Amino acid sequence: MSSPTFGYLTPENLALFTDRYELTMLQGYHAQGHNPQATFSLFFRDLPDQRGYAIAAGLEQVLHYVETLEFGERALSYLEAEGFSEPFLDELADFSFSGEIWAVPEGTPVFPDEPILEVTAPIFEAQLLETAVINQVNFQTLVATKARRMRDAVERLGDGQSLVDFGSRRAHGTDAGLKAARAAYIGGFTGTSNDAAAEAFDIPAFGTMAHSWIQSFPTEREAFAAFVEEYGEDSTLLVDTYDTIAGAELAVSVADELGVPLGGVRLDSGDLAALSKEVADIVGDADIFVSSGLDEFEIAEFLARGGVADGFGPGTRLVTSADQSSLDAVYKLVAVEHDGEMQPSMKLSSGKVTYPGPKSVRRLVTDGKPVEDVLGIRGEEGPGTELLQPVVENGTLVGERPSLDVCRDRAIDQLRRFDERYRSLERPERYQVTISDGLSSLTDELQQALEAQLERR
Repeated sequence: MSSPTFGYLTPENLALFTDRYELTMLQGYHAQGHNPQATFSLFFRDLPDQRGYAIAAGLEQVLHYVETLEFGERALSYLEAEGFSEPFLDELADFSFSGEIWAVPEGTPVFPDEPILEVTAPIFEAQLLETAVINQVNFQTLVATKARRMRDAVERLGDGQSLVDFGSRRAHGTDAGLKAARAAYIGGFTGTSNDAAAEAFDIPAFGTMAHSWIQSFPTEREAFAAFVEEYGEDSTLLVDTYDTIAGAELAVSVADELGVPLGGVRLDSGDLAALSKEVADIVGDADIFVSSGLDEFEIAEFLARGGVADGFGPGTRLVTSADQSSLDAVYKLVAVEHDGEMQPSMKLSSGKVTYPGPKSVRRLVTDGKPVEDVLGIRGEEGPGTELLQPVVENGTLVGERPSLDVCRDRAIDQLRRFDERYRSLERPERYQVTISDGLSSLTDELQQALEAQLERR
């Protein structure tokens, strides 16, 4: 039996990470012999307030999920007990993904209505992916975007300060903590405080000390001395357990007494900008690392007030994207096979109209700056660089899987090219996404046909 805390999902039951209605539909498809080819598109309709862009992330986990997806004995036994039919369970026992996936590379800035990925496969297969695909892409894209905004604030207002993910303990579960560390790295963070994430994703790990270390010794001096004796010039001392200024002075004194250069100090409370300036005068060349309630807004304010820091440790507000906690990505059917041919499909629901058909997303650049994206029909010709690329064909991964560093460099490099008005932390200007003539015509024609069909009902 797996651990009740950390081991809910194993290869034996991972396929059950789906909403019940997906399996209900799959059983219906199977029983009715209805399994046409279908294309589903994953996108978001709107950006959260104060967001001018999103940074695509989570594709690697989607590909791993698709590549390893199967129904083990544990999953099949559960579904049998839930009343699913034996012929359906036999079909699930042989499940493997045979379709194709087109996707935007991780680290790419994306905008409303642009597919982050599209899945084409028999509907029995494509339908099943919905819950897991949204789960992986939605959360990581949200955190990568939050992280990139922090990195952007540092680039514009700071002096190359490091950013370290401190959020694992406040993440919404262990898996979220790991994925947040990965997404933050894509967004431009330097590393993480979580060793499991560091090991899993080959991300640099960083750490200082907790207040409990200080409190466990009879005096702050003894606590500092013990730590410096153990870690030497790599020591970063937390100086605000009792009094920040006195703590900084004591840190310098202890290092001098032991004949070891003081590596750094950490500030974790109080008026961080004001305290950092006072502490900088005390500790000289030693690094100053700042944590406590940080996000892009707090970092920007800190730097605008002349705060002194060599690095920041955002936590809660990073891993929960505290100011904007949802991206609301959706996975919608945009094409389905009829009479042996793929036909475009769309929704007409108020406020939830979708553009039909597999898509193309072309990015137009002028003088090195992106100026417009064109959302069109896949294969439609036009200027610009195509963002959607095939990553799975006939159920098999194609092309090289880029390293996390490549995705991180992409996020940093590509966003820098966008004009600052689209990257503003507050009230960013909306980047232009134009609907191509071909997609516009297809949408209008299909909408008219569907409305006429409704009138005949």
